[in-house]
Amino acid sequence: MAYYYLVSQLPNISASESKSALPLNTESFKELCSRFISEKEKTVLNALSLVPPRELEATGSVFLDTWYTKERNLRFALAQIRAQKMKKDAYTLPDGCTADIIAAARTAVGMDSPYSAEQFLYEYRLKLLDDLKPFDSFSMDAVYAYGVKLMLVERMRKFDTENGKSSYHKIYDTILGENV
Repeated sequence: MAYYYLVSQLPNISASESKSALPLNTESFKELCSRFISEKEKTVLNALSLVPPRELEATGSVFLDTWYTKERNLRFALAQIRAQKMKKDAYTLPDGCTADIIAAARTAVGMDSPYSAEQFLYEYRLKLLDDLKPFDSFSMDAVYAYGVKLMLVERMRKFDTENGKSSYHKIYDTILGENV
C-alpha cells in the first residue's frame, strides 16, 4: 500500500544544528500518521525508539529491523570500547558488528568532549539513515525512517553546550570531592 497522502503531508525536517522550531514534533507526527495507517502499523510506530531492544525482535519492517540491528551494534561497540578503556569486562560484540560501526565507536570514545562525541554520533546516525532509507519514498518504511530522523533531530536539539559544561563540572567536582 502506498502512503502518498501521508508522506506528502510530512514537512521537511532539517538535520542542521539550527535551534529554530521543528515544523512538528514526534507526538504530532505519530498523531498525523495514526489517521492513515493500520492498527498493526500504529503499534510499530508507537514503539518507535532511538534505543533498540537489547534482544532483537522482528518489527515487521525491513528498515526498522536493519536500523535497530545497526544501532544495537553501535551501542555494544561503544560499551565495549569504553569498558576496555577502563580495563573492565565488556559484552561480546554481536555478530554483524561491522568495521565501520567499530570505527565510529572508537572515534566517538576517543574524543575529548562528550558533546563532540554526540555530534559525531549524530552525523554518523544521519548518514546511516540516509544509507538505509527505502527506495520507495511512499512506503511505511519511509514513514518509519522519517520518524527516526525526527527523533534524532529532536534529541540533538535538546543539547545545550553551556548547561552541559556546567553539569559536567558539577558531577566531576562531586566525584573528586567524594574521592579525596
